Amino acid sequence: MMPAGISEGETARKLLEYHRNIVRILPSYPKILKVINADQPCVDVFYQALTYVQTSHRSNAPFTPRVLLCGPVGSGKSLQAALLAQKYGLINVCCGQLLKEAVADKSKYGEMIQPFFEKETAVPDNIVMKVLKQRLDQQDCVERGWVLHGFPRDLDQAHVMDSLGYKPNRVFFLNVPLDSVIERLTLRRTDPVTGERYHLMYKPPPTMEVQARLLQNPKESEEQIKLKMDLFYRNSAELEQFYGEAITLNGDQDPYTVFEYIESGIINPLPKKVP
Repeated sequence: MMPAGISEGETARKLLEYHRNIVRILPSYPKILKVINADQPCVDVFYQALTYVQTSHRSNAPFTPRVLLCGPVGSGKSLQAALLAQKYGLINVCCGQLLKEAVADKSKYGEMIQPFFEKETAVPDNIVMKVLKQRLDQQDCVERGWVLHGFPRDLDQAHVMDSLGYKPNRVFFLNVPLDSVIERLTLRRTDPVTGERYHLMYKPPPTMEVQARLLQNPKESEEQIKLKMDLFYRNSAELEQFYGEAITLNGDQDPYTVFEYIESGIINPLPKKVP
């Protein structure tokens, strides 16, 4: 008897479907892809595949960098993420920004997030994770890699992220003392007329007239900052333990010095087995 599904028409349809899809799949594996001509004896195909699998592939950087930056509010995560994205072509994924964009776009998840924004309460982890998953699954993140900050903030979130397969291969903790964070954040001001942002110490307003109309974000009051710092350091020990190979840095120094330390941690050779 002839097996089902091998007629000329059915075989042609399957081949067409295969070739239509494979051209979109191959670019996802640019540095680990091996194309083997299968129109030769099976043993030859097998040994070519076996030789490739047994070859040690080493690199000065992760095949697809997946970088996680952890640190308290005001530790400079956003700046470091931007520098990494600019230099290495990574996708800068800020969890808080993703939530704001979802609300602004009035997407399905945005409608779920909106009530929590209005009440100024934390967005539930399951909603945050859905928004984050949607972004990390996009083609640019898969191909180029990502640098994530703003999530996870505690051990439960880290477990959820890990269970869904989003495993960073470089993790950095930026430690900054409370006094420095207070100096960085409590002196920030915004000009309601121009939208320009100032810092009373590092970037003072040009005139007394401008200074007189500057406003401070209520979330950057000393009391709010102390609460956020306390919350971060309450959870950070468990997070550092969870990410056993994480690198802890002193974030209380020139940002470009911090970047050099992060960069050295990223380009160091990978372990033999790429996670």
